[in-house]
Amino acid sequence: MKRSAQKFMKQLESGHPQALSLWTHFRSLSIEEYAKVYKRLGVQFDEFAGESFYREKSQDVLNLLRSKNILKITKEGTGVVDLTDNGDLSAYSTVMRSDGTSLYITRDIAAAIDRMEKYNFDEMVYVTDKSQQPHFQNLFKILKMLGKDKVDRCQHVTFGRVQGMQTRRGDVIFLEDVLDEARTRMLQNMTKAETSKTTEDPADTAEKIGVAAVIIQDFKGPLQADYRFSWEEALQSVGDTGVFLQYTHARLQSLLNLWSSKEEEDFSVSCLQEPPVVATLQHLLRYDEVLCKTLKELQPRYLVAYLMGLGHLANVAHHTLRIKGSSQEVAHARLYFFNTICVVLASGMKLLGITPVDKM
Repeated sequence: MKRSAQKFMKQLESGHPQALSLWTHFRSLSIEEYAKVYKRLGVQFDEFAGESFYREKSQDVLNLLRSKNILKITKEGTGVVDLTDNGDLSAYSTVMRSDGTSLYITRDIAAAIDRMEKYNFDEMVYVTDKSQQPHFQNLFKILKMLGKDKVDRCQHVTFGRVQGMQTRRGDVIFLEDVLDEARTRMLQNMTKAETSKTTEDPADTAEKIGVAAVIIQDFKGPLQADYRFSWEEALQSVGDTGVFLQYTHARLQSLLNLWSSKEEEDFSVSCLQEPPVVATLQHLLRYDEVLCKTLKELQPRYLVAYLMGLGHLANVAHHTLRIKGSSQEVAHARLYFFNTICVVLASGMKLLGITPVDKM
């Protein structure tokens, strides 16, 4: 099997028509399926160009390494790059097999160089599981040896592994299976809940809430940390869950249906002096700060924690600040206040890839 794979790789890099045809066919099928799954997460890509896309340019990389006397040939005929400072090969990266074909890192070097020249980016971020950290350390070091200054703008963001995520379909877990399971379980919970409101498309609502549950469960801790996934915890309507965020947004939307004069932006500040209002407004003022920290450290947990805090404050305010029975002036001010919470909550959820629901 291994020899067959090596033979096919050799054919692919040498431009064998049948090998290229098979690769193109399976690549198209893979992208089509990837796009379907990512669409459910609200994610789309402008371009699909993984490391396999650069199989032809990998030979250019090997020639470049040769020209700079960076490529070393071992007794076995493999090509390596010495990563040590003293040249003793105690640390090296293999970039060429003995038959002359490239490896994963060779094509990653080709991809990085191509993207540096094509996009002239300010920042390029690689996101993979933490087991690939040594690979990217080697990649960045080789790019540095090749004199690629833009390597200083490259960053590797790692994520941990998920344990305990099982579906009814078995132990081999695919993202599509997880999303299907989340939708099914959420639909069942909605059917059983006495407080659930009738929606035009229950399956679509369950899909959006289920996706929110999975995303929040994954994002609420440090990205690089391993964690144990729990369906029971993820799908709870209370606590720091995606379901709680969706419930809070839907509850605010239901409240805002009472607002008949949204076009009137003026309101009396004197109507918004209660402690829950002050605490919530202070929290809202931190939104820009949290977004900056989330972006700077590339850690969505900061935004998740902020939205959870906003959700809990919103619920306290909802219980405290009555709309019905209040004067028109007070009701208008409070509804304007709740609308502001709803706008920020929806904004943050969308940044995390969550589509807010208006009813549930």
